[in-house]
Amino acid sequence: MTVADDQGRIYAGRSSAVRKADRRARFLHAAIEVIGGRGYAATSVADICAAAGLARSQFYSEFANREALLVDVYDLIQDDALAAVVAALDEQVDRDRRSLVVAAMTALVGSIGGDPRRARISYLEMLGVSDAVEQHRTRRRAQWVEFFENTLRSEVGSDFVPPGGYRLAATAFLGALTEIVSDWSRTAPPRPPIEQIVDTMVAVLAAFVPDLN
Repeated sequence: MTVADDQGRIYAGRSSAVRKADRRARFLHAAIEVIGGRGYAATSVADICAAAGLARSQFYSEFANREALLVDVYDLIQDDALAAVVAALDEQVDRDRRSLVVAAMTALVGSIGGDPRRARISYLEMLGVSDAVEQHRTRRRAQWVEFFENTLRSEVGSDFVPPGGYRLAATAFLGALTEIVSDWSRTAPPRPPIEQIVDTMVAVLAAFVPDLN
């Protein structure tokens, strides 16, 4: 049966929901390639459509404008990084604190810093776009702070409070992580091994968390 509407029926063996999800994914991954390569200011909707192999009308059926696309791409990158960290922690057999931190940092640095385009979008292209984009970035950062606090509390106990409190400790740690991963992702090959980056971040975290060294 061939149906060309968007009422959930089947067209060429695929539902409208599946086709819509596929279009959206193509636009998002095209944005990682184009914005991550040339920058947000130098990227047009036409550039994204060309990279995705889709029409301009299809772009506007998914996104209000370029800024909305940028925010959604940023969310994709952040969601992928968080999922990588959670999976790494769940799969860690050795549950001592240092091993857990190394596993989490390796996953996070690899997810964002392993692809310079993702790092560029996360740490450079989101800056200075608009107040709305900055507010969104702040909300996502707050989610990482919450994750940082909840994960630490589960490992070191609810009575432990790092120097300065969780919010300041998480802010300091995430700020250091942002700078070192951003710098590492832009370093011309051969880049320092990821283990060196992770060791540095473990040393930073050790200032706030006992028994990491």
